[in-house]
Amino acid sequence: MNRSRRTSWILAATALLLGGCASSGAKSGGSATAKSITLYTCATENVEQAVIKAFEKENAGAKVNVFRAATGLLNARVAADQRSGGIKADVIWACDPLTMHGYDQQKLLKAWSPPNAGEIPSRFRTPHFTGIDLLYMVAAVHRGATIPSTWADLTGPRFRNRVALPSPTFAASALGLLGYFSAAEGYGINFYRKLKNNGAVQLNAPADTLTGVEQGTYTAGVTLANAAYADQKKGSPVEVVWPRPGGVAIYAPIGLTTKKHTPDLAEKFANFAASRAGQRVMAGLNTYVAIDGVGGPRVPAGSHAVSPDWPSLFKTSTSVLSEYSKIFGG
Repeated sequence: MNRSRRTSWILAATALLLGGCASSGAKSGGSATAKSITLYTCATENVEQAVIKAFEKENAGAKVNVFRAATGLLNARVAADQRSGGIKADVIWACDPLTMHGYDQQKLLKAWSPPNAGEIPSRFRTPHFTGIDLLYMVAAVHRGATIPSTWADLTGPRFRNRVALPSPTFAASALGLLGYFSAAEGYGINFYRKLKNNGAVQLNAPADTLTGVEQGTYTAGVTLANAAYADQKKGSPVEVVWPRPGGVAIYAPIGLTTKKHTPDLAEKFANFAASRAGQRVMAGLNTYVAIDGVGGPRVPAGSHAVSPDWPSLFKTSTSVLSEYSKIFGG
């Protein structure tokens, strides 16, 4: 498969939003001026709007126009821009690294690093984009059931026919999970074969697996930590578990585009979103952020987080998805 075709496949595979990652609606902004920029994003609306409001308050007269949509629609907008003369966004705030690697391969992102890059773990940074918020894939377990110590426990007899997984062709978070396990020592794609042989069921989104566990249809499901903790706080009968080797982290990156005549305000906005001030805004909305110590939810004491090798996953996603599809279907 040639490079452009592979990139299109990967963008399509990540086209549907992470659970809670984006609204299905979209807002289009006007042309950028010295005091106006255009942001393309799939970030959750309340988080994105809070960051924009705080930024505009700090920069009198500044205006951030937004096109917000699920990743698939975001990709379609970017493709339409390219067909009509070039990218219109000044800044892109995506929901997963694979999407940004795709944009980077198309030379749509310029070299950029925030002034406080050293505060952000290197695994969330590339020369062209930086992660600013995070999602964690964890296990939700129906209250009273056996707690899995490791992810491998989900392939055992206690969980036979009682595990739900989100689809990596539907949710980019699930694709990140697949990418991690496909390369993890002791797991590999055979981990998914064991899950399937043990009766695990594939659903669509992480929200679907969480609902199934809450309703007692499944004993355990792979889902997003934010959503599971939020429902638990409301009284849902679930336990949130970070099985060893850890919850799988998917970071949401921001970057500057190669659009001509991009205002300096664009870099100011990206810098703000990555700064402690911007991170505090997101943390105040119960969002995991890239900088430690600014507030918001945290990885529980004694638990750990792991991540795929995103550049390697970008190169191998098509083959990994093909192997997965032979096990669970599309």
